[in-house]
Amino acid sequence: MQRIQELDGRYIASTYRRQPLAFVKGRGMFVEDIQGKRYLDFVGGIAVCSLGHCHPALVKAISAQAKKLMHTSNLYYIQQQAELAALLARVVPKSINKFFFCNSGTEAIEGAFKLAIKHAKRQRIIAMQGSFHGRTAASVGATWKSSYREPFGALIPKIFDFVPFNDLAAVERTMGEQTAAVIVEAIQGESGINVPSKDYLPGLRKLCDEHGVLLICDEVQTGMGRTGKWFACEHWSVEPDELTMAKALGGGFPIGCLGARAEVMESFSPGNHASTFGGNPLACAAAKAVIKTMQNLKLPQRATKIGGYFKNRLNELANKHGCVREVRGLGLMLAMELSTKQIADAAVVKARERGFLINCTADKVLRFVPPLIVERKHVDRLIEALDAIFVEVEK
Repeated sequence: MQRIQELDGRYIASTYRRQPLAFVKGRGMFVEDIQGKRYLDFVGGIAVCSLGHCHPALVKAISAQAKKLMHTSNLYYIQQQAELAALLARVVPKSINKFFFCNSGTEAIEGAFKLAIKHAKRQRIIAMQGSFHGRTAASVGATWKSSYREPFGALIPKIFDFVPFNDLAAVERTMGEQTAAVIVEAIQGESGINVPSKDYLPGLRKLCDEHGVLLICDEVQTGMGRTGKWFACEHWSVEPDELTMAKALGGGFPIGCLGARAEVMESFSPGNHASTFGGNPLACAAAKAVIKTMQNLKLPQRATKIGGYFKNRLNELANKHGCVREVRGLGLMLAMELSTKQIADAAVVKARERGFLINCTADKVLRFVPPLIVERKHVDRLIEALDAIFVEVEK
């Protein structure tokens, strides 16, 4: 471990605050570090490992495709890409029927902005306070946290108007003749799993329709069954004009995707947008395996059932411990807000020492986004550990 840390310090950019762990293998809900210690994983690569670690169907698909063809570029038709698009069209909201494939969520967001501006022939985009959309120039420009944006102000296009999340009146006041799109996370992830009121997304859809503005749903974290629906906007029966996804789509293999209504996507013409690696045969084979396995195992439905159980168990802790301020979320995208950052940080460390991986976001919010294969027995083990941890930190 020391050797890895030395090499990292010498050769790797210092852009991450790493925990003192290096994992060497995983299976299902468990990962194992270089020293042989096993951990129950409630982070899931930050909502990425939807099937758990090294699921046999995903491993088989990647291995088989790697033996045949990994990359050709989009100069040519790609069989796996076309098949993946057809498969996706059966699980996305009905409004979405054309796709552009890339390598990450932030790339999908960049494409969404370009498409919106090209289609609408307008220049401004409304984004939400508390949002997180990525780290590249335009996507970080639409991200609320000032420490992410301000050091790179010279690179960021000045096209974004921020309004409070879950405030329809603020959106309506801000819409103008140059508003091309509104971008929203159906549930805000980075800022602490913030779930909107029941009328918010339908209200956004109505406002966008009235003003001729596109609605972009960023489902990079919420998508692919995480919240109990294939996409979180479906909880409110909202069909967006554009939809971004990544994270769980590849189950751990990098892939991103921008989906849109055909009328909107057809505003792109050859040369408007591209990706050398996007939608290559290997990535698309992985994503196909993920979707088929999720369908076979009924993982979105399972996320509702297990997520409900998980949330109830977290609420038991909230009723028992004064350091817990609130439990919130949908499906297997859950949060427990604690009273202080110090307690939240200590909980992450103490959980790790006990063999559990959990994540802290928004300073004092424990975020739980485990693989969708998580079982009640795994939840029970975590709850037991957190119960003991809160007893310790409250002394």
